[in-house]
Amino acid sequence: MTTRLILVRHGETEWNRQGVFRGRTDLSLNENGFRQCQALAYELSTEGINAVYSGPLKRALQTAELLAEPHHIPVQIEEGLQNINLGEWQGLLKTEAAKKYPDQWQKWVEDTEHWQVQGAETLQDIRNRAIPAVHRITREHPDQVIALVTHRSVLKIIITTLLGLEKGGFWKVYLDNASYSILEYQEKNGFVLITLNRTCHLKEKVTEVF
Repeated sequence: MTTRLILVRHGETEWNRQGVFRGRTDLSLNENGFRQCQALAYELSTEGINAVYSGPLKRALQTAELLAEPHHIPVQIEEGLQNINLGEWQGLLKTEAAKKYPDQWQKWVEDTEHWQVQGAETLQDIRNRAIPAVHRITREHPDQVIALVTHRSVLKIIITTLLGLEKGGFWKVYLDNASYSILEYQEKNGFVLITLNRTCHLKEKVTEVF
């Protein structure tokens, strides 16, 4: 059995462009984000996608709907793909968070696995809900191609955990808006990375640091 997982990061929002922490703030794609996702949908239109799962926030759902349209399939909402709750950091510019919460910012940059702010999830909290969801979806779609549309932090955790690289791996994976990566589940080898941060369909990208 080989199941192919296409892991998609949602398209750009204005807060991505401005360097604001999004978390669970329910933002729509901006104009460039819609263009990115239209290009992404065209890029993946010949992939024979059998199912599309999305986190519940608008920017993920809008991306997923454009992606699903050429395949004439519905988008299925998966709560396990919900974005990280950033608590008090949501809505702050990254520069503001660094200034207002210097100790926590240092943790975020250097020891993210143990980062925590008031009201926020830890990386382990995300792992505890996202990884079982991915395993379940994989079991339910043997020998099929599945698209999972979610957010940067969630994708980083999915990729590093399924490859056994979760310890210190968070900042070793870079993912652009409207990029896609591919993992295959193979009976012999488990999850295998095929493609990481594919962006050849994008004309415009926003480089995000932290």
